[in-house]
Amino acid sequence: MRERIRAWTESLETFILEVIFEDRHGLRETLVRGSLYGCSKVFQVLIKVRRFLYNVRILRDSTLGVQVIAIGNLTVGGTGKTPVVEKFARELRDQGRNVAILSRGYRSKPTPLHKKLLNKMLLREDTTPPRVVSDGKSLLLDSEMAGDEPYMLASNLKDVVVLVDKDRVKSGRYAIQKFGCDTLLLDDGYQYWKLRGRRQDIVLIDRQQPFGNERLLPRGTLREPPSHLARATAIFITKSDGDTERLRKRLMQLNPTAGIIECIHHPLFLEDVFTGQRVGLEMLEGRRVASMSGIAQPESFEQSLVQLGAELVYSKRFADHHRFTQQEVLNLINRSKKRQAETIVTTQKDAVRFPKIDRRDVSIYFMRVEIKILSGANDFEDCVRKICFR
Repeated sequence: MRERIRAWTESLETFILEVIFEDRHGLRETLVRGSLYGCSKVFQVLIKVRRFLYNVRILRDSTLGVQVIAIGNLTVGGTGKTPVVEKFARELRDQGRNVAILSRGYRSKPTPLHKKLLNKMLLREDTTPPRVVSDGKSLLLDSEMAGDEPYMLASNLKDVVVLVDKDRVKSGRYAIQKFGCDTLLLDDGYQYWKLRGRRQDIVLIDRQQPFGNERLLPRGTLREPPSHLARATAIFITKSDGDTERLRKRLMQLNPTAGIIECIHHPLFLEDVFTGQRVGLEMLEGRRVASMSGIAQPESFEQSLVQLGAELVYSKRFADHHRFTQQEVLNLINRSKKRQAETIVTTQKDAVRFPKIDRRDVSIYFMRVEIKILSGANDFEDCVRKICFR
């Protein structure tokens, strides 16, 4: 039953995205676009009302007496946020900060519905502690319980605390009291205004689709109007190709004081999904490769394989955050063999959702990447310095 619901949800999500970006045409699609446009106007009003309520202190924010760095997007998905969070966490840790990453755990296993309803009926405050993905020493949860990004961050950052809870004031307080953390990184936290204090706001802008189709949810992919970039401390242009002059001009008009940092996702090595064996990227050169991904923008990943010299003979795409079944992986192996693929490559984010399988007739690797700054390194260092030595 759960798999059916998940499949239906993913199918609906794919349909809505195709309608939003006008990849589908017809009477039904036109009517859906009209309905979404009306909903986006309501959403715009709600954003303004929410911001007003925080400004006049009807909705109260909290301060916890520590440094807070909120890293997020103006658009929904696909900017490559997780490696940027990892870079900040690693840099701050190296500068002596005791860092905790606070995530809401998108599509992690939810709290049982009966517990949520009981708490609401009895007007009880939720005292359930946050899920500890990593205590800074050990990886404690799997990807289903933690969520893809928190699990991936905890796997890559062995000595950084990673917590999951929708209430990041609660999880921040837990990080301070339980682990002595003095720096809180809010993963996907640009719109999370409940936790403020000594806060830096870092926004990621995808060079390929900076503001989506320029429309607010649900008619577009914008969570906030572009004008809300004005509150950002620093702006990361991700997936940069260096040809960003027009984009930089617009960003400087929206926020003349924020540092602008351009970066790419730099491949490091390949790692076997099941055995952990690592090999160099040169293995891809001249090799027939199949790809499998369940991410927001798979084109960038597939293009990177070709740039590394692979011959991409087959690619299979799923909805973002798709949790693969054994049969899907076996189907991929069979179809890849028919195309005479020698290797299957996926992303690290996808690899954490792979089921265990016994077949090894085609090797399956994930590509490990990190953020590489192309320009604006001084702005990044200034941002870190403000956090560490304020």
